[in-house]
Amino acid sequence: MAPKSAPLPVSDPPPQSVNGADGSAPIFLGSSMGRRGAFAALSYMVCAVLLVMFNKAALSSYSFPCANVITLCQMICSTCILYAMRRWRIISFTTGEAHKASLVPLQTVLHTLPLSLAYLLYMLATMESVRGVNVPMYTTLRRTTVVFAMVVEYLITSQKYSFPIVGSVALIVFGAFVAGARDLSFDIYGYSIVFIANMTTAVYLATINRTGKTTGLNGFGLMWCNGIVCGPILFFWTYIYGDLELTINFPYLHSLGFQVVMLFSCILAFCLNYCIFLNTTLNSALTQTMCGNLKDLFTIGLGWLLFGGLPFDRLNIVGQILGFMGSGLYAYCKIKGK
Repeated sequence: MAPKSAPLPVSDPPPQSVNGADGSAPIFLGSSMGRRGAFAALSYMVCAVLLVMFNKAALSSYSFPCANVITLCQMICSTCILYAMRRWRIISFTTGEAHKASLVPLQTVLHTLPLSLAYLLYMLATMESVRGVNVPMYTTLRRTTVVFAMVVEYLITSQKYSFPIVGSVALIVFGAFVAGARDLSFDIYGYSIVFIANMTTAVYLATINRTGKTTGLNGFGLMWCNGIVCGPILFFWTYIYGDLELTINFPYLHSLGFQVVMLFSCILAFCLNYCIFLNTTLNSALTQTMCGNLKDLFTIGLGWLLFGGLPFDRLNIVGQILGFMGSGLYAYCKIKGK
């Protein structure tokens, strides 16, 4: 009988050992972030930057008209990957469970409905917001998600933050408004979608920890339930609104370049979703949001070089610097345990 494959890491931190060899030891003495949490944060930032670039390439460079279809393809791809990995006993869906080939019970899937619906809104709003706003302004406006994340975490878990943390968030938001003060491409619809995406992101991140603890599912299990619940809903949505027909008639559908972009978009979406679960569980919803701000430096640079858009005048540069200073201040406070 063939030996079982080694299991991949799940979103729940392993028991802390004496010598810290399990990766839960802090980065250095006095830090509140473990090595495993730092790795999760870094992995998220890399995946997030690449995913925005490939999504923007599909929607702008190839003028693909159906953002919802991209989201649907990403869900189908993630669900298939999870099923295969589960079937081959590479991963488990439940914390501390033996690596069996069985799937998540229906009762547990129904228990994750609030998280799955929040995930669906988050995915749809985020994908649509990429289309309506240029990449530099998109990343600038998305930085205001930290405020929504703080409010939602306080309402759900009564989480309170120290003065340095609140100050770093205020600096980020102020920098975002300064950077966008001279955006000549202002579009009320595009801006509104971005702020809706910010709200849905905050709700989604805040419910990950809570749902995982009440259901006993790890990151892979939560991703599986999201795909099972949201996939059919999104398929019905795209069919009713004619997005599937538009996709079939899309002139670049059989183009190798477009297919490669879609393939990488789907794979990166899977990796990104897992990194979000891992980072949110090991650290916090606010830390996850702040990681999104730290990776913006690379997103803005690549987006400006590849797709153009926002002219970088002095006011914009000042706003960007303020935002990154705020993100750096939060990262410092988090690592130092303040």
